[in-house]
Amino acid sequence: MLISLENVRFGYEDKILFEHVNAVVSEGERIGLIGANGEGKTTLLKLMSGALLPDEGRILRKSGLKMGFLEQNGGLESDKTVYEEMRSVFAPVLRAIEGLRETEQRLAQTEYGSREYGELSAHYEQLERTVAAADGYNVDVKIRTVLGGMGFADRYEQIISTMSGGEKTRLKLCRLLLEEPEILFLDEPTNHLDVATMFWLENYLKNYRGAIFTVSHDRYFLDAVVGKIFEMERGRVSIFRGNYSKYKQLRAEKYEHDCREYEKQQEEIAELKDYIARNIVRATTARSAQSRVKKLESMEMLEKPLPPPQPPHFQFKTEERCEERALSVHGLTLTAGGKTLFADAAFEVRRGEKIAVVGENGAGKSTLIRTLVSARNNAVSWGRYTKIGYYDQENADLDPDETVLGALWHKHTYLSQTQARGLLAQARLSAEDIDKKVRSLSGGQRAKLALVLLEAEKANFLVLDEPTNHLDLPAREALEEALHNFDGTLLFVSHDRYFIAGIADKVLEIENKNLTLYPCRYEEYTALKESAAREETEKKAEKESSRPKENSSYRSKADRAEEAKARKRTKELENEIARTEEEIARLEREIADPAVAADYRRLAEKCALLDDAHARLDALYSEYETLL
Repeated sequence: MLISLENVRFGYEDKILFEHVNAVVSEGERIGLIGANGEGKTTLLKLMSGALLPDEGRILRKSGLKMGFLEQNGGLESDKTVYEEMRSVFAPVLRAIEGLRETEQRLAQTEYGSREYGELSAHYEQLERTVAAADGYNVDVKIRTVLGGMGFADRYEQIISTMSGGEKTRLKLCRLLLEEPEILFLDEPTNHLDVATMFWLENYLKNYRGAIFTVSHDRYFLDAVVGKIFEMERGRVSIFRGNYSKYKQLRAEKYEHDCREYEKQQEEIAELKDYIARNIVRATTARSAQSRVKKLESMEMLEKPLPPPQPPHFQFKTEERCEERALSVHGLTLTAGGKTLFADAAFEVRRGEKIAVVGENGAGKSTLIRTLVSARNNAVSWGRYTKIGYYDQENADLDPDETVLGALWHKHTYLSQTQARGLLAQARLSAEDIDKKVRSLSGGQRAKLALVLLEAEKANFLVLDEPTNHLDLPAREALEEALHNFDGTLLFVSHDRYFIAGIADKVLEIENKNLTLYPCRYEEYTALKESAAREETEKKAEKESSRPKENSSYRSKADRAEEAKARKRTKELENEIARTEEEIARLEREIADPAVAADYRRLAEKCALLDDAHARLDALYSEYETLL
């Protein structure tokens, strides 16, 4: 057991967020925490990590439990370079390795049998155990693996303080992964990640040795990583075994089962009451009636199961159709910050198509969307009768000083008060919410308001930039269903792979400064990309291992002889490196042997041999890298 919650209750002022929470997190578990916006998911994470204290109940933690917490907007603040900061995670083991080298030299110079010699020998053994336990000789491999996977492979020397907020959050996650705490608390870890990085993170976390407790709205991520779901709803926490897809199935089955049990009990109660009413006054049946009274009084009454909360409802309608060629782009070049994003791009969008725009962070997805919508570039041509509805991920067109109802009315004056309130209510913006100022809304509420404004546009071509940002899972699924049923044309940017797979029939990719339209669904697109990556890897391997044929004309005989010589030497170096590494490992084991440590002459000899082996290994690696 890592953490145990016993009858935990928490609230703010007069509002109770949740109560009667009982749960256990065990070693190695992967748990996903889900629930609608405002249910208190982040608060529960903070309670479990010790950042907050419960109003009632208690939270028990394993003694000395090492925890790591990634907040949604909790970036890494540092004036170090990226690589320096990551190496600082391993400062103790790096000092131990340095201490080993220093101790080796001091042992060689210390008189055998002296008190200092004995202390140095014991210290050397302790340092060896420390380095071995922390896998200290693979520190740089670990750092490069994590930084490469999280998109920082070419930014080792950049100062962290010069980075954006999203990049700092990613670096905070990198540091946590390298620290390897016993339990990772992750609050929306896939925010700020592009699709390729999400896949890498999922694979990494599958092999993570510690426990993971994560809040996430990414359904692909939940399906891939977690094996248990904690659901927060109406102030209670329910636990389901399995990933997100399994949870949805089990949740539906549990509701049906609870309804059947409740109805069965109500029927039994009705029969008991009817029997009592008919027989309680009869002398011959009074005793049996009294026994039924006792049975009724002792019965544990089941609460009527509440149906799942109704998700938001969206519906996008069109008033007229645009022409068949809804959008044409020819010879489009985009730049940002003096950098070319892509050049001479061309693609078309036909009426009724639903196209997802994908690519790495910084590739130019949002820039492309804004350029298309602005219609100021001669390379962009919209079809006749096209009415564009644009969703901006920052909701920048919302007036923060306007009320929710006013924001809708001022842009769509044709709506009656009943119609306006009805649209807002369908989006699950309550009567209390609609009189609030826009500035006081949560991110999820602002997103719902922006989607209601988009509904009222009745546009036939929707252009959406990250529409699922800030939306909880029920709202995402409701939006997904609405866009799936939309009979107009759709072009959208999203990092939500589940959302893309459920809607898009084509994929527009920005990669390596090129724009490519794939005429297939997202699953086929990812399969194509994976297949292409495997083929490229195989080609490289084949190219590196193949020998030029004797009748090749592109190399002279001397060139081929030199190449053969280099290959032979490379193989020799690989064998010598392997032998030298084995020799170093053997010498380190011998030096750590108490019998050797007690013999000054033998220890000095071994230390000298070890220094010589390290020097030879450095020289071998240097020559090997030159040949490669």
